[in-house]
This record gives sequence, C-alpha cells and structure tokens, in this order.
Amino acid sequence: MRITLPAAIGAGFTLCFLAAVPTAAQDSSNEIEEIIISGELSRFGATKSDVPIGEIPRSISVITAEEFLDRGALTLSNTLAYTAGVTGNAFGFATRGDFTDIRGLDAPEYQDNLQVLFGFYNNARADVYTLEQVEVLKGPASVLYGQAAPGGIVSTVSKIAGADRLDKEVVLTAGTFDRYQLSFDGGFDLSGDGRWTARMVGVYRDSGTQLDFVNDDALVLAPSITFATDRSSVTALLNYTDRDSDTSAQFLPLAATACGTSDVTISEPNVCAGASGNEVDIATYVGDPNFNRYETEALTFTLFGTHQFNERVSFEGTARYRDNSAEYDQVWISFLGDGNPRILPDGTAVGRSWFSAPANSRQLAFDARLRANFETGAVQHDILAGLNYQDVDTQDNTAFFYALPTTFNIFNPVYDGSEIPTSAQFDAARSLSEDETVATDFYLTDNITIGDLIINAGIRLSSVDSQDAVSDQSDDETPITLGALYTTEVGINPYVSYAESFRATVGTDVVTGTSLQPRRGEQTEVGVKYQTAGSPNFVTVAYFQLEEDNLVDFVAGGQTQPGLSIETDGFEIEALWNIGDFAVDFNYRQLDAQDIDVNGVGVTRPSLPEQAGSVWASWTPSVGQAEGLRVGLGVRYASENESNGTAFLAANGFAPTPNRVVTDGYTVLDALVAYEFESFEVMLNLRNLADEEFYATCLSRGDCFPGEQRTVVASLISRF
Repeated sequence: MRITLPAAIGAGFTLCFLAAVPTAAQDSSNEIEEIIISGELSRFGATKSDVPIGEIPRSISVITAEEFLDRGALTLSNTLAYTAGVTGNAFGFATRGDFTDIRGLDAPEYQDNLQVLFGFYNNARADVYTLEQVEVLKGPASVLYGQAAPGGIVSTVSKIAGADRLDKEVVLTAGTFDRYQLSFDGGFDLSGDGRWTARMVGVYRDSGTQLDFVNDDALVLAPSITFATDRSSVTALLNYTDRDSDTSAQFLPLAATACGTSDVTISEPNVCAGASGNEVDIATYVGDPNFNRYETEALTFTLFGTHQFNERVSFEGTARYRDNSAEYDQVWISFLGDGNPRILPDGTAVGRSWFSAPANSRQLAFDARLRANFETGAVQHDILAGLNYQDVDTQDNTAFFYALPTTFNIFNPVYDGSEIPTSAQFDAARSLSEDETVATDFYLTDNITIGDLIINAGIRLSSVDSQDAVSDQSDDETPITLGALYTTEVGINPYVSYAESFRATVGTDVVTGTSLQPRRGEQTEVGVKYQTAGSPNFVTVAYFQLEEDNLVDFVAGGQTQPGLSIETDGFEIEALWNIGDFAVDFNYRQLDAQDIDVNGVGVTRPSLPEQAGSVWASWTPSVGQAEGLRVGLGVRYASENESNGTAFLAANGFAPTPNRVVTDGYTVLDALVAYEFESFEVMLNLRNLADEEFYATCLSRGDCFPGEQRTVVASLISRF
C-alpha cells in the first residue's frame, strides 16, 4: 500500500485535530484515560495499551520519574541502571547520547509513540526532568513500531498539560563538578473548569563534568496546552532543547590505561610492548578545548489526540515535527593498529586524528489508530488498527584527518591549539552525506481474552523507501507477534511469546550486485509473572532466545551479506516488593550474546557483561517522628566484559588478530536521603558513593572508556 506524502500528513493531522471536536450526548462513563497513570502503562506508552503489565505476554519495565530521580539519574541512560536485561552506560560516562543495549543489542529510542533519534550525533538528547516515566519493551517491537532492533526499545513519556496535572514545583540543584540547575514544572487551569489547561516545564543548567574541559550546559523549555471534553482531548507540546558540551569519549589508548592496571587483560603481548606502565588519570582530556565541541539544538512540536466515539470504539494518535542540528568537532589519539601502542614511553602520542562533522536531521511523522472493544460469544476482543507514517532526513558534512603528527603528551597535556588544521583545510576535506527514509505502515493487533487465557496477536504491513547518495531501494516487510498468558487466582501467570523484527539496510551487495536485504530478527520468550490482586508487589521471571540475521560484512570494494548473525539467550528476574514502609527493587540478568560468522562460529559480543544485577531498597516511614523522611540505598553489579579483534578491524589497521581484551567487572553503591516538610523537600543523591574507579569497557581496537565517577547532588524543592 502506498500513500503520498501530502495525503499521509493531512490524514494524520486531521485525525488529531478531529479529536478535539465535542460530540453530542456526552456520557462521562465513556471517558477514556488520557495519557498516564504514574507507574502504569498507557495508550501513549511503549505498548500503546493500558492493559496491566501482568496480563501482557512480554517482559516490560516501567520506571517512574519519582523512582529515577530518587536514584539520582541525571541522564536517560541513568534511569535504566536498575532495569533487568538492560545495559546502560556500556561505554561509561557519555555526553554524546544515551547508549543502551537491551538483551545484547542496541536499543532505539522512542518518545510518545514515535521514534525520536536517527543516525549518529545529530540530535539533542532528552532531559530527564521533562519525562513522566521511562518504559522498556523487551524483545522485537516491529509490529507496533516498524524498524527496530530485536532486543527491544526504550520508550519515554513526556510531561504534558491536563486537569490532573495542576501542581507546581521549583527545584534548585547544586552538585559535584560545579553543577547548578534550576528546574520548573507547573500546571495551570486556564478556563477554570479543567477544559483548557497548560503546563510549563523548564530546565536551565550550568555544569561541568568529571572530564576536564567538558561541560553539560543546557536550556530546555517544554510548554504544552490541552483542550478536553468528556469524550475528546487534544494536546500540543513544544520542546526546545539547547545543549552545549563536548564529547566525554576520549578513546584513551590501551598503552596508557590497560597496560598500567590489572583491571584489564590483553591477550596480545605486543600491545603493551614498550609502554611505560603508567596509567593515565581517567579525567584526562586528550582533545583540544580550542577546537572540540559538541553542541546540539532541537525543536520538537508534538500533537496528541484522543476521541471516544462510543462505548466500544475510540481513537488516539500522535503527530510530530522535529528539527535537530549538531556541531561536532573532536580530536583524539589515533588508532594505529599492528600492536602499536599509540603512546611512546615518554607519554608522547604517535599521532592524533581530527574530526569535524556538522550534522542535522528532520522528522515528520504520525501514528494514528482506532481501538475497538467487543465480544464474540465468550471471547473478548481489544483490537488496535493503526496507520504510521514517517519521513526522516539526515545530513552530515564530514572532514577527517587521520594520524597527523603530534607532540601531545598524554601524561602532561598542553592545549595551545597549535596543531589544529585550518578552516580552509577542513572545508577542502569535507564530504556531504544525505539520507532519507520514508515509511508507510499499517498494523493490526488483537488482545483476546477467553476466560483465564489471554492471547495477543499482531501483524504489520511495512513499506520502507530508503535513499542515499548511491542507493535508492524499497523494502516491504510483514513482521508478526503472537503470545499467550494464562491467569490464575493466586496471581501466578505463565506466558509464552514469539515476535519478529526488521530494519532496512541501505546499499548494494558487492558480491551479488543486488540491494542489501533488511536485517531480520526473531525471539521466543517464556516466563511467569506474579502479582496478587490489589498488591503492588510484582515479579517477572523470563527466559528468551533471539536471533538477528543478514548482518553486513565490509570487504574490499564495499559491503556484502555473507551470512553473519547475532544470537543471544538469557535469563532475567525483576521483582518489586513492598513490606510496610520498606520497598525493594531487585533485578538480575544472565546473558550469552554471540556474533556468529559464516562458519557458524560464535564470538562474544563486545562490552556486554554476562551477568548484571541491582538492588534498590528504600524506607519511607508513614507515621512517627520520622514521617517525611525518605532513605534509599542501591547496589549495582556488572561482571567482566570482553572485546575480540576481528578480521575487519585487522584489515583496516585497527588491531591485531586474534586480540582479546577483558575488562573487569565492578560494583558501585548509590544512596538517597530526603526529607519533606510542609511544601518543601530537601534531597541528597549520591551515585557511586564510594567513588569506585573502573573502566566500563576496553575495546580490542585499542581504547578504554572510564566509568562514571561519584556524583553528589543536593536539591531544594518547593511545591505549591
């Protein structure tokens, strides 16, 4: 099915605006849930459904704003630190983005039902203060979302206006690394009867980071306005985000990191041959403050609409226009390969590489869907029929100078700007890259209830047109999902599910001469969920096997698909338990993730710990002299991870083969102390309480990434 761009845009925006039209004979019993009930799924969340988590045959995690702020989260990756199956901050402290793996594969990011990030380093990352909650849907999600990795998706829900969101707060924050922030969140009843409401969310931050010369400054403004009747609502949300920073990823050489510590093991002895044995301070900056920058800006306009036609049929939809831009300049010590340590014994770098890539992206998208609830005999149906359209352009203008001669000393750095190539040299070296992807999809799901048995089935008809400078191709895919869950009176609900995914790969196979095929994934999951009626306690235990095929290999002359794949299987436990004034959140995962070559031989995927777990325990006394106090303590653990050299890396001069680098695991503590009195609250958050120094991962290509250092943040909150 093909739909033209004007027709698709018109249909999406028309449906959303029609949702605001009042209808006659309004009946409050037909009113539908608008956006969010804290801590629960909603129709604008990851599952596009308000079906309780315990009745969905998939693993799903929900982290509310109260939870992730209590745990001291400063970034979206931080919000996922206590989530089973998720590897956040796999590359340590990061300022360029939120790099998240779910079940061993990279995870796309969605906001309010629509994908929000595209390409690389051309977007402004979301600020956590603008979010109502964060959700993780594990496993393939292509039926609901189209192109996506099979590991799962990260879905965020924005703060928006509503009649039940009229509270106001001002937050003053100060913390380590000269962090100062002013935040405001306030709702307003414009009409006096709750029909017209507004909300303003804002953040101003002036902050350094754990890395010399790298700031984390931001200005975020997110006003919204909602008009609602008994049957309809429409919300307009504008988000302006301006972030000024630099990249924290310094690609610190093995010769100045791993070769000077017992925390990292390298199989290839000549990597450390000739190294001084000294370990560089993890806060060392190997760029040039006269050149480096990572400055991003994003303007996003989103419309939400709902309408209840009658007691059985309703509509909801999201439409978005988003414009991003980024200025990205960085210099680092070059990857030289062949076991070359990159650092001489006197600390002098052999060469430095210079990279400049102004980039931008533009998105126009909508997701409009009709929902019908009805019975056929003893069978209850909840059918969702959706139309999704997305048009995304990305562009970057890259210049790159590899391994220019340098006198830079990593142990005694001097930043005088004398080695920076001229603007004319950069302009002469630039290469413009432009890509466009247009997808028009129809999807259909049915949540079927037959007594105690719940069956979830879905299919998507997806048409994706992708174009870059040399390729123009179309892909049509029909992923499916099927799951079943059986409910019991004691609250133990076993389930099984199967789901498929795809993501288009643009280009021509240099071996066959045909267009590259989409990467296709599938997962089988079995598990059990436990929750007694009326209890907040909840447990999910899951085992999964997933695979993604049609991976691309790089050979002389271009790309080919020789039969490479990814296989992962794992076991997860997620438990939320309350005992009186005490609450415990326990998470554990065991993962075996392998890259499979053409001969069926597997090698462990890089930077993924085989085991990871966390516990967050909190105490909130409800009576007595300690009432108003809130105390929390968390422990996060990750086992060792490894990175293995590949023929591709060796052929391109990055590392010898075989070369296996193993990075030790780590255990860190987090803590919270808060006290609320009258309309005020004081809060103290501590992440990495003991200031444990560790490397999140080291790669066989020759670099290491330090983990997050201790952060201490104090907040004064006034609510009115």
